[in-house]
Amino acid sequence: MPLPELIEIVPLERPVSASIAIPGSKSITNRALILAALAEGEATLKGALWSEDTQAMVECLQRLGFEIAVEEDPAEASNRRITVIGLGGVIPKAGTDAEPLELFVQNAGTAARFLTAFLCLGKGVYRLSGIDRMHERPQAELFAALRELGYRLDSETDRLPVTIHGVGPLPGECRVSIEKSSQFASALLLCAKPGEWRVEIDEYTDEGVDTDAGSNSPYVAMTEKLIAAFPKDGGTFHIEPDASSGSYFQLAAWIANCLPGAGLADVFQSAKDAASGDGVSDEARRMASDRARLKASVAGWPDTDWQIDARFPDFRLYGLATDIHEISRQTDLGDSILTAMVMAPFASHPVRFTHLGRLRLQECERVTAMRTELSKCGVEVVEDGDTLIIEPSVAQIHGAEIETYNDHRIAMCFATLGLKVPGIKIKNPACVKKTFPNFFQKLAVPPPNGLGVGILDATGETARTLAAEDLFAD
Repeated sequence: MPLPELIEIVPLERPVSASIAIPGSKSITNRALILAALAEGEATLKGALWSEDTQAMVECLQRLGFEIAVEEDPAEASNRRITVIGLGGVIPKAGTDAEPLELFVQNAGTAARFLTAFLCLGKGVYRLSGIDRMHERPQAELFAALRELGYRLDSETDRLPVTIHGVGPLPGECRVSIEKSSQFASALLLCAKPGEWRVEIDEYTDEGVDTDAGSNSPYVAMTEKLIAAFPKDGGTFHIEPDASSGSYFQLAAWIANCLPGAGLADVFQSAKDAASGDGVSDEARRMASDRARLKASVAGWPDTDWQIDARFPDFRLYGLATDIHEISRQTDLGDSILTAMVMAPFASHPVRFTHLGRLRLQECERVTAMRTELSKCGVEVVEDGDTLIIEPSVAQIHGAEIETYNDHRIAMCFATLGLKVPGIKIKNPACVKKTFPNFFQKLAVPPPNGLGVGILDATGETARTLAAEDLFAD
């Protein structure tokens, strides 16, 4: 049974004790799939995410002739054990000028960018396309770098759809800008060894061209570390949980414990006071006790430094309450910056979210989307170039019908806000299938494996509670 077009989140009334399992990292899974195809022999990915984006990558590799086995993961419904027979840089199938081999990537930026470079290693003609939004997303800098290496890529718009003429390895050097997406550099680096490419990475900043951009980009660093760690002659590789997806439950751990009307700083200062035992009111002790009882957490939180969003619980969740006044998409957080944005209205001071330009080029125009939807909820938000300034708004924040723009992250961060704010309704909730198909199930399943949240079908005149089994997005 498909998810309704409109659902309503019922706020939690009391703390819960839960440990939530999170699906594997999309960023790591799709990188690992490319590396597995390039490896020599059988590579098995354990804990791999199974969602729209990763299924798109697997289906494309299968169409290219790679032998891939997909098995269910008994520990997590949105994970799979994926075994790929790597061919050491050989791509088995290809098309011709008259009939290119067609590959469809949905709206998966990782699949679109990584496959563009990968297909150059083949010997034949391929046509890569996606949904309309994917055809709007940037590709030009990646195309330019591959053309610099000597490959032919035909596109009327320098975006998808693109026809790629693979000729195998072409030793050489190229330079790529990651101003619009670090995935351009990651795509080239993943294929650099078999392609015999030397890749230089630039980014345009306020100070000019940063020729050390690669070393400063968290996602490029992830790619480099993954390449170094991956078993090149086959073997087993474990995919760690997705920290971006885990950020919603780290936020839930705080939201569910906040008293109605309490600001973020109030809760954490009360807990600090209670811990010290100095001049503590009964109310402060009760709030601190509630916080102590709330053990909502993420099982198997990433223990490497590969994912920038693994910083969310320690660096941002607690810091926002006191001394964090500015958060950068460039250096501080990745996709979990959207989670921090829905938390910011409860801070005791304005919070500036900076370097947001790349957010405009992702699944939707996320800067405008976040400003628009937060404003609907009564939050005071100012958009200044590629910066959003969010004012303390605890006194006036309220429910609203949230447009998700077919963006999984918009849906999930506002659904998490609904754990505290009554009346949050989410349109097109099924868009979470892109990276976290069972997200709403995790909210609804009783503790300790979920939060026990009520989720209503809000499409009719009378709302009805949805069973957990009806909340899987497919």
